[in-house]
Amino acid sequence: MSDQLDPDRIPRHIGIIMDGNGRWAKARGFERTVGHAAGEQSIFDTIDDCLELGVEWLTVYAFSTENWNRSAEEVDFLMAFNESLLVRHRDSVAEKGVRLHFVGLADDPRVPERVTLRMAESERHTAANSTMHVVFAFNYGGRAEIAAAARAIAEAVAAGKLDPADVGVEAISQRLYLPEMPEPELIIRTSGEQRLSNFLLWQSAYSELVFTPVLWPDFDRDALVECLVEYQSRDRRFGGVDSAEESPAQEADGR
Repeated sequence: MSDQLDPDRIPRHIGIIMDGNGRWAKARGFERTVGHAAGEQSIFDTIDDCLELGVEWLTVYAFSTENWNRSAEEVDFLMAFNESLLVRHRDSVAEKGVRLHFVGLADDPRVPERVTLRMAESERHTAANSTMHVVFAFNYGGRAEIAAAARAIAEAVAAGKLDPADVGVEAISQRLYLPEMPEPELIIRTSGEQRLSNFLLWQSAYSELVFTPVLWPDFDRDALVECLVEYQSRDRRFGGVDSAEESPAQEADGR
């Protein structure tokens, strides 16, 4: 544990938008795919760092629904790369007590069947683990997730299994891809870009957002600690008001 961090304020769930692989490769005169391969070590180093820090859930944005717009060569590489990544690392993370989850449009016919099978195998292989949960958002889009939840609600209402009056926040939350996953307290995006890019749109309503200029292949423990220090400096009020900011008149009349 870094002496810069308060161990009692480590977020339970961290989401990471792993960005900058292409720029990392371009700056070195390589093809974009070289950057994706270079970012592999950062994924598993970050898992180890989060384990040591006591983070319970880590969600990484592995492939978005918009990534299909990239070149066929890059998409093919990413499909094969993600399959290979599971084959090579599944056992090592399982030995550390990590449970793997995958969220996204797994039944998309564009996803090779072999990749879908590897994801299912990895979930089964690690199902008994509970030290930490690692979620790969693969072929994932926040809008698609919310749309799927809305569709499930509509079907339940049409079947007479759900009263429209009971449709609220909880009804939607229960129908997300992984309803047991807690909302992330912290979302990190690497590479300096400052947007969510369709990542965990429902779950991030009150997430703290930290944007680091570090490109994903260069993201290491020091970069993670720096993001956590920034997170711990924030005053998380969830729409409320810090009592220290209230005037005596406000405190008196409850405003």
